[in-house]
Amino acid sequence: YELCRDFNRRHGTTYYWATKVLPPDKRPHVHALYGFCRYADDIVDDLGPVPVSERAAALASFGERFFRDLATRRSDDPVLMAVVDTVRRFSIDPDCFRRFLRSMTMDLTVEKYETWDDLLVYMDGSAAVIGEMMLPILEPTSPQALRHARDLGNAFQLTNFLRDINEDLDRGRVYVPQEDVRRFGVDLSKRTVTPEFVARMRFEIDRCRELYRSADLGIDMLPGRWARSIRAARVLYGRILERIEAQNYDVFTRRASVPTRSKARMGARLLLSPRS
Repeated sequence: YELCRDFNRRHGTTYYWATKVLPPDKRPHVHALYGFCRYADDIVDDLGPVPVSERAAALASFGERFFRDLATRRSDDPVLMAVVDTVRRFSIDPDCFRRFLRSMTMDLTVEKYETWDDLLVYMDGSAAVIGEMMLPILEPTSPQALRHARDLGNAFQLTNFLRDINEDLDRGRVYVPQEDVRRFGVDLSKRTVTPEFVARMRFEIDRCRELYRSADLGIDMLPGRWARSIRAARVLYGRILERIEAQNYDVFTRRASVPTRSKARMGARLLLSPRS
C-alpha cells in the first residue's frame, strides 16, 4: 500500500491531494487502484523503444498474473498484493479490471477514434470503469450514483486529453474524435492555435463540463467526507480547463496545470472543514 501511495504522489498529484481528504482507512485502497492503473499504463507508454508485440505480451502477462493472484488471494508482487486485498475487501467486480486492460491494449495499436461514440468505447475501460471501481470503497447512498461516477471518470479523462494533446501527438495518438477535427477544419499536426482550433477546444470543453455537471449529482450521493474528497478532485480537474482557457487554449507550448500549492491549500481547507 505504501508503494501504491508513492506512485500516486509522484505521478498523479491532482488525484493524490484529493485523497488526503479521505478517512485514513479508505485512502490506501484508492492508492491501490491508482497503483494498478499506473502499472498497466507504464507497460503501454514507458518501456522505451520496445516493440508493440513485446508490450502486448507484457500487458497480457500482467493481466494474467493479476487474475491468478486474485483467484488464489495472494500475490508476490507488492502492487498486486495491495490491489488483490482491496478487490476482495470491497467486492469490486473483476470485470472492471478486464475492461480496463482491454482499453490499455487498444492503446498499443489504435491511434485515433472516428466519432465520440467510438472514443467512449475506449473510455469505458480507461476512465468510466475507474468510477465503478471506486464506488464500493466510497459507499454511495443510492445505486443511481453509478451513472454519475462513470461520467466523472470520463470528465477527468477528457480533461487530460485536452491538456495533453501535444504529448499525445508525440506518441502518435489523437484522443479527439476525427469528426470534430473535420467539423472545425483543424490540422492538429501543425500544432498551432488557430481560430478553428480554439472553436474546437471550446466545443470539447463544453462537452467536458456537461459531464462534470452530471458527476456533481453523483458526488451529492456520497457520505460527507467521502464527498468532499471527490469534490476536491473534481474542482481541481475543472481548474485545468480554466487554465487552458486562461492561456488562450495554447496546449502546445505550455502544459496547463494547477500549482501544487493550490492543491495543498484545498486539501487543508477541506480537512479542517466541519464534518457532515
